[in-house]
Amino acid sequence: MKLSLSLLALSCAMGGTAMAADRTLTISVYSFAQDEYKKALYDPFEEICGCDIVVETGNSVERMAKIEANAANPVIDMAVISTQDALSLARKGLIAPLDAASLPNMAKLYDSAKDPNGDGMSVGYTYYASSIVYRSDLVQVDSWGDLLGPDLAGQVALPNITGTQGPLTLMMLGKAMGETGGLAPVISAVGEKADDIVTFYSRSSELVQLMNQQEVIAAPVGRFAWSSFADAPLPFAWAEPAEGQAGGMNVMVMTKGNGNEELAYQFMDYWLSTEVQTRIAEMLVDSPANKEVVVSDEIAANLTYGADVINALNILPAADVVDNREAWVEQWNTEVIR
Repeated sequence: MKLSLSLLALSCAMGGTAMAADRTLTISVYSFAQDEYKKALYDPFEEICGCDIVVETGNSVERMAKIEANAANPVIDMAVISTQDALSLARKGLIAPLDAASLPNMAKLYDSAKDPNGDGMSVGYTYYASSIVYRSDLVQVDSWGDLLGPDLAGQVALPNITGTQGPLTLMMLGKAMGETGGLAPVISAVGEKADDIVTFYSRSSELVQLMNQQEVIAAPVGRFAWSSFADAPLPFAWAEPAEGQAGGMNVMVMTKGNGNEELAYQFMDYWLSTEVQTRIAEMLVDSPANKEVVVSDEIAANLTYGADVINALNILPAADVVDNREAWVEQWNTEVIR
C-alpha cells in the first residue's frame, strides 16, 4: 500500500511515546455504508497505525446528545456531522479548534471545504448536491417551483423541515418564487399547498419506496440517494432546474479534551487523502472534497463531483439554520402539519 508523504511524516512524528499509549480511536459516524467504509478506510488505517477503531453509529440527534452528555470526559474522539451540527457543538464549547498543520491533506481540498463555518472548528470531507428526482415518462421538471405547480399536485413529496433536505428545498423554492425575505414566506406557501403533497418524508429510503410504488412521481432528494433511483426499473431522471441545485457538506470535528488528538488527526488526514477519497468515491459512498480525485465519467455521473458542479451549488449557511431552526419548525408545525 502506498502511503502519502504527509501520512508517513505524521506517523513518524507520533514517536515512541504515542505508540506506547492506548491505540484505540473512537469515532462517531453516519450509519450508512459501513461495510464499504470498513474496506476503504477503517481496515487500511488500522493496518497503518497499529491501532483499533471503535465505530459508533446512530442518527444525528443521538450522536450529538452523546457528545454533549460526556463533555467532561469525552467517549468520542472525532465525529462526522453536518455543518450546522458542527456549528451547534462549537457554540456549546464541545469541539476543539483544528490545527491545519496537523492535517496536511487539507491543502488538497476545495476551498469551501477547508473551513466551512469560518470558525476553524471543522473540515469538510464530502459534498452533496440536492435536486428533484422525477418520472421522466410522466412529467418534465424544469424549476423548483414545479413542486408546487398543478402538474404535480397530489403526486409530489417534500422533505420534512427537520431533515437536512427540508431547509435546502425551502431555500430553492424561495429562489423560484423570487422570495428574498427568508424561509418564513416559503413555509407559508407550502402550507397553502399542503393538501397537494402526498407526504413530508423524513428518510430517503422512505421516498425510494413511495416512488417505486408510483405513489409519488417527483420529489427533492440528495445526490447520495440517486443510485437507488438510477438502478430502479422505472424511468427516473435527475432534474437540472433553472435555479440550480442546492447543496451541502458533511464535516469532521474533534471533541474537546479527548486526550487522543494525535491519533484523531492521523485518521482525519488519512480520510482526506487522495487515495482514500478516491476509493470511497469509486464505491459511490461519498463525493470527494479532495480536488485531486479523478474518477471515470460513469462514476462522476452518480456523485457531486468536480469544481464546476461544486462551485455552482446553492449552499445554505449553517448559521442561518442554527439561528432560525426553532422558529422554522414552529411555523411548519402550525401552517403545514395541521
